[in-house]
Amino acid sequence: MAKLDNRERYARYKEDVEKRGKPFYPYAMFHDTVMSLVVVSVITALAAIWYFTSGEEPGDAGLLGPRYTEEADPGTTSFVPRPDWYFFFLFYLLRIFKWPESVILGTVGIPTILLILLFALPFIDRRRERRLVRRPVAVVAALLVIASMGILTWEGATAEEPSATAGSVLCEANDLDCEGNEELALGADVFAEAGCLSCHVYAGEGAQNIGAPELTTVGDLGRGEEYWVEWVRNPQAIRPGSPMPGFPNLTEEQLQAVAVFLEASTGGG
Repeated sequence: MAKLDNRERYARYKEDVEKRGKPFYPYAMFHDTVMSLVVVSVITALAAIWYFTSGEEPGDAGLLGPRYTEEADPGTTSFVPRPDWYFFFLFYLLRIFKWPESVILGTVGIPTILLILLFALPFIDRRRERRLVRRPVAVVAALLVIASMGILTWEGATAEEPSATAGSVLCEANDLDCEGNEELALGADVFAEAGCLSCHVYAGEGAQNIGAPELTTVGDLGRGEEYWVEWVRNPQAIRPGSPMPGFPNLTEEQLQAVAVFLEASTGGG
């Protein structure tokens, strides 16, 4: 009986197409082809505008931004990777499900469930009704999905990447008066954000690697701020063969601030 109903519906559909509609081929295929050409043409035009209006020098921006930016530093330890904008929603889900036990839910569980529901929807709901006012559940579900994706994308795009250990924590742990000294506070922040704690230990924070000394009392060495500026910028120039990477991407102000911070680190905490 069900097969007979399906055949009757299919026959009625074919009659409706002949009387009031148009078949998929060639009409719908023609529309899809034209739209695809329009999209490709727009992308090509934007790429041409971006290329021909920008200069060859880094930072020389045109109508759609610069052609080149600063060269990537493969040895950097302060770069924070971020996904492309269309993955910001998933990026922010990882912030919500940040515990190790729940990461699999945010990265695989929720997206997979939503994709399965999306693929199953045409097989579950086979009604012929197409008016939105007669399909409140589908409309509300679609609006909730769109709103959720938009909010998560926005939150992911505007989310700041905090350092694992803030500079203020280091100052407090080593009894440094960073609140009354802006340069000292800047040096602590740069020290925390540049990745120094991935090799060194400072006031109980960080993870010591082989050959990386503890820096809690490094100021007791009395080497002076100028020494630390040059050392942080390029350790190889002072001690050839040193395993410590240089930080040429730091500005002179940041280097000086880090030098002040290291020189003031005398283990008071």
